[in-house]
Amino acid sequence: MRVISGTARGKRLKAPRGMNTRPITDMIKEALFNVIGNNIIDATLLDLFAGSGSVGIEALSRGAQTVIFIDNNANSVQTIRENLSNCGLKENFELYRNDVFRAIEILDQRHIKFDYIYADPPFTVESIFSPVLMAIDKSSLLANEGILIIRSPRKMKLTVKLSRLEEYRFDNYGESTLHYYRLNKEVFAK
Repeated sequence: MRVISGTARGKRLKAPRGMNTRPITDMIKEALFNVIGNNIIDATLLDLFAGSGSVGIEALSRGAQTVIFIDNNANSVQTIRENLSNCGLKENFELYRNDVFRAIEILDQRHIKFDYIYADPPFTVESIFSPVLMAIDKSSLLANEGILIIRSPRKMKLTVKLSRLEEYRFDNYGESTLHYYRLNKEVFAK
């Protein structure tokens, strides 16, 4: 696992020790950032279930204005801290050890808007995907032109009834799928 582009290009990233995680592969991460492109420059990103921090660190390396990392595991938070330090990234981020659902509530109360929200829930807890989507849908965290990206097992169908978000794209990569959501037109009509 490495940083693909930007100021920290080529830096190796550690995975949290002793955890049964499946960090995003470099190939999937590169494909994700090919979709985002230069729009990441000066953007804000929320990295939920951040794990190693790979996606948020890539965003910072490519010029994101701010990244907020959320993970509830102490080992993951320590790994993210080490990865940020090893990449020479010392500012423009916030790192919290917190439950994702509680973090969504707190950030929503702070009236923060994100250009990108990346969520990578544990594949072993399939029951968490729908509640995560619904919590983000219910919140006001996504900026008007913002994009939510959620990574899921390829075999999983995300068929959640959402009121504010609509899926507009999905891409399959091996055992994973990246789902892309944006605010639907009805949100703008209000």
